[in-house]
Amino acid sequence: MTKEEYMRYALELAQQGRGRTSPNPLVGAVIVKGGRIIGEGWHKKCGENHAEINAFEDAAREGHDVRGAEMYVTLEPCSHYGKTPPCAKTIIEKGIKKVYVGTADPNPLVAGQGLQMMEKAGIEVEMGILEEECRSINEIFLKYITAGKPFVVMKTAMTLDGKIASHTGDSKWVSGDEARRIVQEMRNSLTGIMVGIGTVLADDPELTCRLEGGRDPLRIIVDSHLRIPLTAKVLKDENYIIAATADCDSEKRKRLGERVLIVKSKNGQVDLEDLMTHLGDRGIDSILLEGGGTLNEAALKAGIVDRVVSFIAPKIIGGRKAKTPVEGEGFEKMSQAISLKDLEIQKIGDDLMIQAVPERK
Repeated sequence: MTKEEYMRYALELAQQGRGRTSPNPLVGAVIVKGGRIIGEGWHKKCGENHAEINAFEDAAREGHDVRGAEMYVTLEPCSHYGKTPPCAKTIIEKGIKKVYVGTADPNPLVAGQGLQMMEKAGIEVEMGILEEECRSINEIFLKYITAGKPFVVMKTAMTLDGKIASHTGDSKWVSGDEARRIVQEMRNSLTGIMVGIGTVLADDPELTCRLEGGRDPLRIIVDSHLRIPLTAKVLKDENYIIAATADCDSEKRKRLGERVLIVKSKNGQVDLEDLMTHLGDRGIDSILLEGGGTLNEAALKAGIVDRVVSFIAPKIIGGRKAKTPVEGEGFEKMSQAISLKDLEIQKIGDDLMIQAVPERK
């Protein structure tokens, strides 16, 4: 196998931790000696062993001597004591002779110090193996660790003529089973799910993950004036936050208590940029935005959307009053439109899934 193939396998291992490592990154590690893999591991859960340690333990279980071996790791090994000891120190103690690293860790607690520690100990380090892919799987971590704000994925599902529901409001189902399963996987892997009060009033959704063994995301409801009914399904337990402004319904605010997060107001509505700062301060590193057209437009205009995932179903429903994924006033001129880059198109069942990144102006 080539070094790229070993690193690609480490990336596959890293993906197995998705949805469980937040706010830590996804990391995979492979130990190679004599042209074969003798140990492998990934970061399984925040607070538990990092990928490198799990790879060493895997090798030990099989009775392999790792001294003089090479290691492939998707992210720079840590150099500080946190919930676990520094991996760079363990790599040195185990006698690894060379480490191939996918990408550097921008965490100020690491930021090249892990590399320096290993090189100072005489370990050869080669950087940048499949760097783009290694950065891509950790786009959430990279945004959160550098900006302190959550990575926001705006998900929409629409018919070929751009409708998210019929003119009567019926939306079950726009997309097919395979597409809906991917959405459930997104709910399982992202920390929070965010909708506007309009969606709650219209659909009374549960906003849970319906995968077997899945993890429910934190429910975030943008409700500037606290119009939410106290009987809403999203309030069935304490796994929610309601973002409101200071001039919201004071009596309802008292009843809902600390689950209400008061943020700045902008044009009489929740200031979404301020909301992202508050959520980041609470350790929320990622959000699945499943809002209606009004919240989606506000999020795009506020510049908080980091990735767009749109499912397009081979259906035509029509209707001048049928809702679309992005509504509000929109932009006045085509030159003001939000351009998307890095398009990826994939067929999911009978639907198309388009992923793209909004360009920052």
